[in-house]
Amino acid sequence: MARKYDFECEVFENKSLLDKDIQNLVDIANKQLDTAYAPYSKFLVGAAVLLSNGNIYKGCNQENASYPLCICAERVALFNMGANEKSFKIKALVITASNPSKPLEEVCMPCGACRQVIQEFENRQNGPIPIYLTSEQNEIVKIDGISKILPASFSMRHLL
Repeated sequence: MARKYDFECEVFENKSLLDKDIQNLVDIANKQLDTAYAPYSKFLVGAAVLLSNGNIYKGCNQENASYPLCICAERVALFNMGANEKSFKIKALVITASNPSKPLEEVCMPCGACRQVIQEFENRQNGPIPIYLTSEQNEIVKIDGISKILPASFSMRHLL
């Protein structure tokens, strides 16, 4: 059952309604849940980034006993891509989450830090990144750019 969201988005009831390359990216992000390291929260997150050149970068959350040192799946995937690609055009970012002890009934949004990092990558490529959020209920929410969920963001325009 499709949910209503208080931001501009497109909702798909399942991945079969998406393009094949995005379906594949959803599968890759879901597979990243298997390698997430979350012994404290048990909250597993996977992410995958597809570039226009076809390259795919993956990430999963990595927790630490010193909580501020944890890193989210989105940042792992994006920073991995940024460390390996001098120039890029991100075609899509997929984020998925799972909580084995409490099944999620809706998609999980990126945290504030991840939203800010996504915004920086949008600045670097001079355009929005299509973001796909998946749920354990098979619903997929597509957001056309981080500004839909991060209004009035901080960016390089404040520094230069």
